[in-house]
Amino acid sequence: MSSIVRGARARARIEVTAAIKEEARRQLASEGAAKLSLRAVARELGMVSSALYRYFPSRDDLLTALIIDAYDSLGEAAEAAHAAVADAAPVERWVAVGEAVRGWALAHPQEYALIYGSPVPGYSAPQTTVPAAARVGLLLIGIVRDAHQSHALEVPLLTDELVPEAVRLAADLAPDLPPGAAAALVAAWAQLYGLVGFELFGQFNRVVEEREPFFRYAVTRLAHGVGLR
Repeated sequence: MSSIVRGARARARIEVTAAIKEEARRQLASEGAAKLSLRAVARELGMVSSALYRYFPSRDDLLTALIIDAYDSLGEAAEAAHAAVADAAPVERWVAVGEAVRGWALAHPQEYALIYGSPVPGYSAPQTTVPAAARVGLLLIGIVRDAHQSHALEVPLLTDELVPEAVRLAADLAPDLPPGAAAALVAAWAQLYGLVGFELFGQFNRVVEEREPFFRYAVTRLAHGVGLR
């Protein structure tokens, strides 16, 4: 009987946790991350604040959970897109991942803003967010690694002043890649999210009209920039 009770309690906790997160996401959409309030979430759910604190002891704990969920959702979308073209050429795989990132962002603008928009005042993301945040980056590294191992990577050249930093980046992120490839990967990673952010946050308004073909062109150029052909 005790196991049945424990199971029911576990299911109830999962359901309440999901309801808290869903209300928090609604507040993100209407108020922004900086104004997220545990008291407001509790009020909308008909809970007393002390009950909600048993699930998320602070606003930062709730933000962290939402951030991890967003990174994991983005990672799953990118991984699924990559799996669909896993046997294709490296450039096609790279473009598929990039387009999945864009598609997810357009479908989840508030979650994208939470993880790649302006920092939330007073909040510092803990190390627990790193594995989820790394999922897309690891996909891109894997594509470049496969090209390098098959001798199909044209390693980008480095300026003398960048060599020490490129060596450090390679050691930290991809020890089996040449420093030039590691530096180019980090640059392309940043530019990918810059492209998506420009579209999502309106910087392309009255500038780029055919967004999808433009993005495909730009993300293909990023692939070439890291040495994929």
